[in-house]
Amino acid sequence: MALTKEQKKKIIEDLKEKIEKQKAIAFADFSGLKVKDLQKIRKEAKGKDCELKIAKKTLISLALKVAQGGEAGKEKLEGEIALCFGYKDEISPFKILYNFSKENENLKILGGFIGKEFLNKEKAIELAKLLGREELIAQLFFAVKAPFLGVFNTFQRNLSILKVKT
Repeated sequence: MALTKEQKKKIIEDLKEKIEKQKAIAFADFSGLKVKDLQKIRKEAKGKDCELKIAKKTLISLALKVAQGGEAGKEKLEGEIALCFGYKDEISPFKILYNFSKENENLKILGGFIGKEFLNKEKAIELAKLLGREELIAQLFFAVKAPFLGVFNTFQRNLSILKVKT
């Protein structure tokens, strides 16, 4: 069933709002995916402050032009397009789609945006392989905590040796 002009305007406005408040957008071709697979991606994305949206390519292109200026939206994307918006972290939408594409070959990453900069497929996949925000924070926390743990463990060993000798 064809969309009316009002429905198309509403979709463009909704996409424009999401584009304006996002930190990153990842594009993927979901041709051949089942509905349950898309629901799985949506659920995972929602848990990581991301959102998966599906729209027609022409409407996506128009929304990008309106939200990011005349230069955005000129990239030609093939297949059925899904957008994964990242609201909290720039890497999360790419990582979600990349991890799912390793399990299911029907999902293909096509590229994306970080801010207003377009990333091609290779850069998007390279970005998806980087550590996420939570993992980087955990590594930083451990790096700060490690010297204190070493000193604490040394004292613990010395105390246990003293207890054994007495």
